[in-house]
Amino acid sequence: MHQEVNQSRIRSMSKMLLEMASGNFAGQIQRTGQNDELEGLVITMNMVAEELKGAVFHSGFINPHSNNKQLIQATLILDEDFTIKGYNSSSTVLGYIPDFLLDKAFSSLLSEESLVLWKEVMEELLLEPNYHKTLELVYVGENKLLSPAFCSIYRLAPCSKIIISSVATAIEETALKDDFTRSRRGDGRSSDMKMIQNVYDYILDHLDTPLPSMHELSRIFGTNEHKLKLRFKLLFKTSIYQFYTSERLKKARFLIQQTTISFKTISLMSGFSDYPNFSRKFKTEFGYRSMDVKRRCE
Repeated sequence: MHQEVNQSRIRSMSKMLLEMASGNFAGQIQRTGQNDELEGLVITMNMVAEELKGAVFHSGFINPHSNNKQLIQATLILDEDFTIKGYNSSSTVLGYIPDFLLDKAFSSLLSEESLVLWKEVMEELLLEPNYHKTLELVYVGENKLLSPAFCSIYRLAPCSKIIISSVATAIEETALKDDFTRSRRGDGRSSDMKMIQNVYDYILDHLDTPLPSMHELSRIFGTNEHKLKLRFKLLFKTSIYQFYTSERLKKARFLIQQTTISFKTISLMSGFSDYPNFSRKFKTEFGYRSMDVKRRCE
């Protein structure tokens, strides 16, 4: 049984990697609560997806191969027993084929955390005939990946039907636009953009180590300091050092949220030499203290 569970977790991780390879960084893998190597990999993959999702890409310069499009509305119709009795064609954005949804309990689609919220909503729906609420729920798709969506929940009058309208992320491929963009680039400009892409990747891969000097970075990537700083600032609207610090703090915040590792250890894992320095920079970056972040174990 334990081996079957592990195989299922590995399949979810494989599907997540395929989604990320296609440019979709919106999904997450559901945590199991296990304290093993696989769970550590799940945490890392979720963190990488979150970092890539929040990265600043500029079309025609650094290419994510797809555009994230918001406002894809999936609508589900539930009966008084909270069973799905209808849906629109956009419901596939939640990670399900249409036939899968019919006559399913809505609760069976949700992650563990969202299931707690949904139980509260069900109680409120039974008490309030004119109920309406908007909140974020996380769906567990047929591929076992997590898909967050903002949901508006309300009851139709005078019948007892319940409408759940979910706004989720869809991916639009940009292969044709990529070809057009490439045809308009000069070789020199393309080479510069590739160099900056490599610098960007290098920083994300070395968040737990001190950032090399600008002189050393320019030597590593075969350019000069002026071009390196200018091109990076042009693309990412921030300096290399500010980007590096911001990404380290995002990594630390994710580890605080998703693990029970001590604050001091997280600060070291995120490349900070001491906890007081980490704490000050965290407060400056996010506007609240690291100890104010709600942890998964709480």
